[in-house]
Amino acid sequence: MGARGRTGEACPETVDVGALVPVVQRVLAGRVPQADAEDLVQETLARVIEAGERIDARTAEAYAITTARHLVARLMRDRERLHRCLPRLHDPGQVAGPDEQVVVTENRVAMSRVLDQLSPDDRDLLVAHEAERASLGVLAERRGATAAAVGARLHRLRSRLRVEYLLADEPEPPTERCRTVLLAFSARDRRRQRAADAEGHRLECDFCARVAVPLLDLDEERAADVRVPVRQDADIVAARRAVRRVAREAGLAGSDLTVLAAGVSEMARNVVTFADRGELLVERVTADGRSGVRVTIRDAGPGILDPERAMAVRYSTGDGLGLGLPGTQRLMDDFDLTTRPGRGTTVTMTKWRRSPAAGLAPSA
Repeated sequence: MGARGRTGEACPETVDVGALVPVVQRVLAGRVPQADAEDLVQETLARVIEAGERIDARTAEAYAITTARHLVARLMRDRERLHRCLPRLHDPGQVAGPDEQVVVTENRVAMSRVLDQLSPDDRDLLVAHEAERASLGVLAERRGATAAAVGARLHRLRSRLRVEYLLADEPEPPTERCRTVLLAFSARDRRRQRAADAEGHRLECDFCARVAVPLLDLDEERAADVRVPVRQDADIVAARRAVRRVAREAGLAGSDLTVLAAGVSEMARNVVTFADRGELLVERVTADGRSGVRVTIRDAGPGILDPERAMAVRYSTGDGLGLGLPGTQRLMDDFDLTTRPGRGTTVTMTKWRRSPAAGLAPSA
């Protein structure tokens, strides 16, 4: 039985990453060459670690197996695509046009400038792994380190390279925080993103909203999320539809669907009324044997000056459904409000699927 936190709820058991190694190796055995298998094992473990609090000891093995299979499938697709396109990669009879030559030259100059910012040791490590195709095991032996440590270092270097390459031809970022946020997106590190409030910053910073687009496209997990921009009345309808669709897929039905949609409408209405722009994120979640839907509504508005008053019963400032923040909180199983004056507001709410035995009993 797991430990219990301050609230009395059971804490998830710690994931033993080392115990997952033989499981992942069995998944990869016979599917990929040994040299590739070593890298895929480390990449799988890195993603398990990145998953953080979203998984525990009970779901870690299934998560690792699924991740390894996805990585194998992606590797095979990339190699098949390369094999199919290889004859077209170089045609001696075709001379690149002036525009293409300019783009190639600019890319080379930008990458050279970025590589010059790295230490000689970091450059040597990248060249050995990318150009010489040395495996993590070989690199670890050369450097007297573990393969996991070398893999983590390469991951950080690639994350930094992506950001610096994107910034090479850009003006200086408007704030010091911008580079921290971009690095968090590039690393696909959810904990780091939460610590930096990266999503909130992206909403309020036009520079990062534009520059971060290719970094966000790299995040396969993010691509699976359902996101709805919220700026006008029509977006409230789109948000409600997105939530209902995901909720049905998660097994919610009847009154649970109704109250979840009502809460989302109320919060989305607040964004349209009080903020210039916002975003709604819908996720299917599991915890302690339960499944449900978590909705995060984040805006770049002025924030709430008096959160306690806003959460008071009967308090209302808009023309929504009349639920307000306290009414929406009562409809949800979990509800959290984070706000900072001048920096926006984030509301996170979760509705859990009720077991059949619960019947029509009211939600907790």
